[in-house]
Amino acid sequence: MEIALMGIDLGKNSCSVTGLDRAGQVVLRRRLHRDSILKLADTFPGCVVAMEACCGAHYLGRHLRDRGHEVRLMSPEYVRPYVKAQKNDDRDSEAIAEAATRPTMRFVELKSEDQLDMQILHRARDRLVNERTALANQIRAILLERGITLPQGRQKLENSLAHVIESSGDLLSERIRTLLQEMTLELHTLTRRITTFDEEFETFTRDNEACKRLTTIPGIGALNATAFVAAIDNAQTFGRGRDLAAWLGLVPRQFTTGGKPKLLGISKRGNSYLRRMLIHGARAAMPHLARLETATGAWLRGLIARANPNVVVVALAAKMARVIWAVLQKGTTYQHVVV
Repeated sequence: MEIALMGIDLGKNSCSVTGLDRAGQVVLRRRLHRDSILKLADTFPGCVVAMEACCGAHYLGRHLRDRGHEVRLMSPEYVRPYVKAQKNDDRDSEAIAEAATRPTMRFVELKSEDQLDMQILHRARDRLVNERTALANQIRAILLERGITLPQGRQKLENSLAHVIESSGDLLSERIRTLLQEMTLELHTLTRRITTFDEEFETFTRDNEACKRLTTIPGIGALNATAFVAAIDNAQTFGRGRDLAAWLGLVPRQFTTGGKPKLLGISKRGNSYLRRMLIHGARAAMPHLARLETATGAWLRGLIARANPNVVVVALAAKMARVIWAVLQKGTTYQHVVV
């Protein structure tokens, strides 16, 4: 049996495999355990293996690539239109195989172990930040129910919380006072763990050439730099900077029909974590950039005069995405263009 392309629908344990010959005909259907995929692939050397870019796909893809196979990873949303009739695992694997044969299909680059490790650290930090925000909001709500208000800002909350609890007098019962002390300790623990992650990102940035180049861009610090290098490496997947901005969901969503273009709000597609971090960086850098006598500063001042500040922030984030692509592709640092 000659297999030219294998489509694999990955599951936690059970996986479905569909094999196509060179004419595109289905010649193999198999249901097997995830651990048996490599053994099956060894019986068909040098074929194309297609999978959705989901959890575990990069690990399996690296092992298949080391065995001489060509690995093609695709976004699940690009595979969905090829599923015929009723959805099941066999139909999914067949759709994956068929989608991988299309000449216009966009594929995802395999990530290295270092990239995946860095992404895991970012996901862990993001979870801790969400937990800290939820905890801080709950502490404020408890105190507000007792008529106690605290200044805005997380740092002010952490600095004044212990004093407020001790000086609240009869406003807090003894049980609630004990609870708030425990929650304060938990809040400080979360902040310490988040700070540890930030220090680790700073250390990695100092040792990584690509991250150091990215930090020359205004609004890009160690957190953003490591997140982008972990997600896109050297940005070889994108043919131009606008493609990266579109992948981040920072470009207008199109609804064009009959030759009449209609642009809506930003699409918000792609990596929401990177988009959020980039917009935060743009918001922090915008006041400084708008004061500079540079091409970017002149563009920002003109945009601020006629658009909502939030729109300007998103537009600046899209421009920063294009700059990130150029810095990673060309191996250079960011330079201000003086006008």
